[in-house]
Amino acid sequence: MDLLQKIRTIPAEPGVYLYKNAEGEVIYVGKAKNLRSRVGSYFHEGRWNDAKTGSLVREAVDVDYIVVANNKEALALENNLIKQRKPRFNILLRDDKTYPYVKLTLGERWPRVYVTRRLRKDGSAYYGPYFPANLAYRIVDLIHRNFMIPSCKVDLTRFHPRPCLQYYIKRCLGPCVQDLTTPESYQEAVRDVKLFLEGRPSDLSKSLHARMEQAAATQEYERAARYRDLITTVEQLQERQRIAAAEGDDADVFGYHFENGMLAVNLFHMRAGKMVDRREFFWEDLPDFSEPAADSVPSTCHPERSEGPMQLAGSIDASGKSTDPEARKERGPQDDKEMGQANFHPGEFFSALLKQLYIGQPYVPRNLYIPVDFEDRAELEDLLSEQSADKKAPRVHILIPLRGDKRSLIDLAGNNAKQSYDQRFRVLKPTARKIQEELQDVLSLPDLPKRIECFDISHIQGAETVASMVVWEDGKMKKSDYRKFIIRTVEGVDDFASMREVVTRRYKRLQQEEKPMPSLVLIDGGLGQLHAAAEALESLEIINQPLAAIAKREEILYVYGQEKDPIALDHHSPVLHLIQQIRDEAHRFAVTFHRKRRQMRDRSTELLEIPGVGESTTRRLLEHFGSLQAVKQADTAALSAVVTRIQAEAISDHFRK
Repeated sequence: MDLLQKIRTIPAEPGVYLYKNAEGEVIYVGKAKNLRSRVGSYFHEGRWNDAKTGSLVREAVDVDYIVVANNKEALALENNLIKQRKPRFNILLRDDKTYPYVKLTLGERWPRVYVTRRLRKDGSAYYGPYFPANLAYRIVDLIHRNFMIPSCKVDLTRFHPRPCLQYYIKRCLGPCVQDLTTPESYQEAVRDVKLFLEGRPSDLSKSLHARMEQAAATQEYERAARYRDLITTVEQLQERQRIAAAEGDDADVFGYHFENGMLAVNLFHMRAGKMVDRREFFWEDLPDFSEPAADSVPSTCHPERSEGPMQLAGSIDASGKSTDPEARKERGPQDDKEMGQANFHPGEFFSALLKQLYIGQPYVPRNLYIPVDFEDRAELEDLLSEQSADKKAPRVHILIPLRGDKRSLIDLAGNNAKQSYDQRFRVLKPTARKIQEELQDVLSLPDLPKRIECFDISHIQGAETVASMVVWEDGKMKKSDYRKFIIRTVEGVDDFASMREVVTRRYKRLQQEEKPMPSLVLIDGGLGQLHAAAEALESLEIINQPLAAIAKREEILYVYGQEKDPIALDHHSPVLHLIQQIRDEAHRFAVTFHRKRRQMRDRSTELLEIPGVGESTTRRLLEHFGSLQAVKQADTAALSAVVTRIQAEAISDHFRK
């Protein structure tokens, strides 16, 4: 059955359709109230003038479909399929690690709290999002200090000989060591954390009051005092929330700038009427809808205005108008604006972006302000309003303000998007502080990174295995702190064991010298090297140390504790450039040291083969002449200036033969 015949058999019901190419790959996912009508509309002759439709129809050879009950289900299914299949003709949100959440691992025997940017169906409870990003870290820190639930990565499926520092400074109940806490006490703390994160301070305060009075009645005054301090903290936070809630609604505001086929979007997060954070998104590889284009080239578009299109003389735009400079004089500005929008459809883009950002999220702000309208806005409003677990949550509104303060916010977001575009695509170098903040954000570091130590292993088939450590500190490489290591305990080729040895030696020495740990330990390698370094740190009882690895070739970042969610940064990202710079320096330093060791070994071996020449004579010769080649070329008289006449003749005879 050919494609057109198959389209005639599609039911006239709501659902999702998937276009496939000749290789069976899904190239486009869409949703429709009437599947037969929507899928068939792609083959109407009038729509072939649209560059996107023309490219899609030429490549599609098959179509699949899934029927659902209503349009809202179709919206949700379309979003899931786009994220799973990543079709080439769909707008894709490249990085969905936008919002920081607090994760409570309720599926574990001893639950812990973490900051995460990925929501998974793993039995854990997720709370958030939090703006700015460091608010999530401050909340987790407050949980450590008051409820003593840890964030460590220690294996809690077994008991350990002794607890870590967090237990001794009263930030952990110590579930890793037998008899330091009981399951009942720990679960009580977990219930308190859950009430706190769910925003139920009244219930939590009431429970704490009852426990405080009970502890006082049994003369457990230290325990009662701890409950009293907790009550004070909860009540102070509750008062702050009341003040914030009275100041205004929550809203997300979008602005964008499109130029030369590349797009920058800015998202302002307004909470309680105040702007608390700004996020940036970039697309430099939007789906290429301009294949008929030898007729059209990318142009400039802006939410508030259209600037002069940057096009080739003599070409034809998608609407059939000439783009010749002389012909342009005869057209009005509105024609130019239409040309600027020819290959980019803002409504279609924002429809895709909002679905991928908000569908399936536990929290969506009450108002979403966007610069353009789109087809399924009402259905998306209904879906986002209904997905909240809190039935008392206000309805979500997607609004397109045309004037007033709200339009001014969109204009401001658009202007910031233009600045972001210039900084990203016009290659304006970001400040060192900006790169540090982005690095902290990407790797979920608790603090702004001040010092990074990077390790690399170098050898040739296990011979002369060495390691290097380079240091980045306060925006530049600190060569005075570089270190070289000769691997002593590993025989043959074993990069993992070598990494374990060098990391152990480095941080054991830091412990002995009572020096602080770096902001980040970076490993040149993949998951094997990362886990070897983690084992070394654990053997030294160093926990909660930020640790990451960058894999060669793929340039993927693995963060310890989040290995299932590797980070693939855009190749334009200044954070990736910084990490690559540090990694490459570690590799250069290791290879240089290894080459020097190998040369010394080779030179020493050949000279030591000469009768009458020992190690001290070899050292004197190499120091005097600088290289083995220079020794080979020296005559007997020159050699006699360093060694005895007999040794000089023996060396000269050896190399002459």
